[in-house]
Amino acid sequence: MPIRSVVFDVGETLMDDSTFWSSWAEWIDVPHHTLAALVGAVTALGHDNAHALRLIRPDFDLKAERAAREAAGHGESISEQDLYPDVRPSLASLRDAGFWVGVAGNQTVRAAELLRALDLPVDAIATSGEWDVAKPAPEFFTRLIDWAPGRPDEIVYVGDHPANDIVPAKAAGLRTAHLRRGPWGYLWADDPMVTDHADWRIDSLSQLHEVLPPFSAA
Repeated sequence: MPIRSVVFDVGETLMDDSTFWSSWAEWIDVPHHTLAALVGAVTALGHDNAHALRLIRPDFDLKAERAAREAAGHGESISEQDLYPDVRPSLASLRDAGFWVGVAGNQTVRAAELLRALDLPVDAIATSGEWDVAKPAPEFFTRLIDWAPGRPDEIVYVGDHPANDIVPAKAAGLRTAHLRRGPWGYLWADDPMVTDHADWRIDSLSQLHEVLPPFSAA
């Protein structure tokens, strides 16, 4: 079955999250390695990454802390240096091949603005903050299907997180590509959540152009 649209997750798919977590470690005043270790631990336990912050501060309120950081001039930042090296060439290659290319992940409204400011070679960018629904909710993928061109089985969702990306995208009727990158991508690469639900398993975004069947309007 040909693919018409390719839609990408953001964290640890397009972006290296090192800067993201380092900024949170500085904000809550713990060593970077402490928070990194806790993120790894909650990943292994299958918890949401934000749980690592709540282990340090049990009363941690993510929304309130984000607002406080913005007010203090330490808000979200996304720069070219946060992108993995294969991102720009891979996105450009897919567009040149005729695919519609989108980005849709669990990020804030502000993150969407920052991503658009990078002028990535994509057709559209959206975030859960803008859609007011987050993965793995089925409604996120319903919105994505309405947003990206093609039938569900002509859209492939690319991500590293089995429970947030691969399983719910497959349940919505999308094709899926699991990227073996980042804590979730490496840890769960051979888990049945991936092997039973991913149409493709890749180690780099550059492999997508090689494995995806081209879309033909004929």
